[in-house]
Amino acid sequence: MTFPQTQDSPAPAIATASCLLLEGLRAIGVEHVFANFGTDHAPIIEEFARWRSAGRPAPNVILCPHESVAVHMAAGFTLATGRSQAVFVHVDSGTANAAMALHNLFRWRVPLLLMAGVAPFTSFGELPGSRDTYVHFIQQPFDQASLVRPYVKWEYTLLSGLSAGEALRRAHTVMNSTPKGPAYLMLPREILTQQWPADAAPAFPAETAPPLEPAGADPAAIEAMAERLLAARDPVLLTSYAGRDPAASDAIARLAALAGIRVVDYLSVHNIGWEFPEFGGIAPGPLDTVDFGLLVDIEVPWIPLTARTSEATFWAQIDVDPIKAGSPLWPFPVHMRLQGRAARILEQLADTIERRAAPDFHAAARARRAALVAARTARLAERDRLAADPGAAGGINPHHFCALLGERLAKSDIVINEAVTSQATVAMQIPRPLPGTMISNPGGGLGASGGVALGVKLARPDARVVQIVGDGTFYFNNPTAVFAVARAQALPILTVVLDNSGWGAVKGAVQRVYPAGIAQAREEFHSRLPTGMDFARTVEAAGGYGEQVADPAAIPAALDRALAALAEGRSALLHVMVRPH
Repeated sequence: MTFPQTQDSPAPAIATASCLLLEGLRAIGVEHVFANFGTDHAPIIEEFARWRSAGRPAPNVILCPHESVAVHMAAGFTLATGRSQAVFVHVDSGTANAAMALHNLFRWRVPLLLMAGVAPFTSFGELPGSRDTYVHFIQQPFDQASLVRPYVKWEYTLLSGLSAGEALRRAHTVMNSTPKGPAYLMLPREILTQQWPADAAPAFPAETAPPLEPAGADPAAIEAMAERLLAARDPVLLTSYAGRDPAASDAIARLAALAGIRVVDYLSVHNIGWEFPEFGGIAPGPLDTVDFGLLVDIEVPWIPLTARTSEATFWAQIDVDPIKAGSPLWPFPVHMRLQGRAARILEQLADTIERRAAPDFHAAARARRAALVAARTARLAERDRLAADPGAAGGINPHHFCALLGERLAKSDIVINEAVTSQATVAMQIPRPLPGTMISNPGGGLGASGGVALGVKLARPDARVVQIVGDGTFYFNNPTAVFAVARAQALPILTVVLDNSGWGAVKGAVQRVYPAGIAQAREEFHSRLPTGMDFARTVEAAGGYGEQVADPAAIPAALDRALAALAEGRSALLHVMVRPH
């Protein structure tokens, strides 16, 4: 076998390990390398320059001043395209900075190849790439991969450049197989400097090891599930990330119309379309009368401590990851599990219901649909009532602000919702008729939305991309790095900071656990953040448009100015002073 070559240029007579690595990245379809380089990457940087000098097409390098931004930006691109990308970080320190983002991607089921250098292992020049600076002696932990091991599906240390193609193909296969997730590859500097004749390395085309894709279900299992649904009097369908696949959103709407099922997009990660009559909002509400419940691509269907459920309910599950093997405990009852692509399985179920349904079932479904339409009308009226109150100067009502923003967004605009305690408000007030146009962070690591917004904008340059955060989350987003990349790569995004003066989630947690405690009596929650900050200056430092909005009457004009800046190719930020938590 010979070293893989591209048709546009011949391989060099001598192949370096770094060259084999770049060829391997191209072979698995990596278009962009999101990079936070360090001293361990010298051979790779040299190889990128060699390719550029020779006119050889290489993956596009996007420098990111913080590792979290790099990983989340790669994730945003993958979420928008379905194509996994790669990130370079610096040894253990870069891996540590990237670990929080890897946690989010693991929960998001986003395939990504994180590649980290390894501190050189020789000290006296025995091999090219030996230690030559102070940090090389202090950045070699006993187990570097342990920093991200809970959040990756595959890990490996490259022992020879000759196996770079095989390692990359294996990483691509594993991380893109259902359920998808990140992979981690470590690259010692001495290995990256190795050289061989160009024909020494075997080829490992990605198409010879395709990922495992989700499929449909056993027809007998579909028949059994349909039997339960046909007998149901009060069915409900709960989902969270089914909208990542538009076909799943369509299938949910079809099944809901056919069977009169209330559909809830709870803690929505990727929204389904929200405008069909049976859509029941974003809160599950009481579940104690439900006799048939269907969980579709959802991580946490309700909060057991506070939910009203019934032991008599039959729960069925359709999911790309029904076992939730990445969670040590998962307390939700499920009587029947089907693993596969939700869109296909739901279509199978709908086909079966159509074939088997009797006239009395259709009559009951019509009655349920009529009740759901009435409930939807009441819910929308409540949404409008909440939005009608503008709030006061310095204490803008977030419902009012989000409603005005929603009026200005097209149905194809993409909202990255990381507003935490205001996340439900954002979802309630900004209509999303198209699936996948509101994306939320399913992980516990705050600070994803800025990088994700950049990655989505990179993949969808014609779409407006809006990031909505609270003030606490804004700090975690590494905003200077986000806006620097936005300017350097010409990726304008709109950021909205709903500033409630602190971490509302922290205060709320204390109040739930100790409702009559001393912290409550003393108003001592340690959740107030520094006051007097002007976040608008952050985007201005990167040439963007920033404005602080404290008066409700100023909202419409401020929104128009921010969106005008976006149309001009400049990022914009609105720092909105909402009611304190």
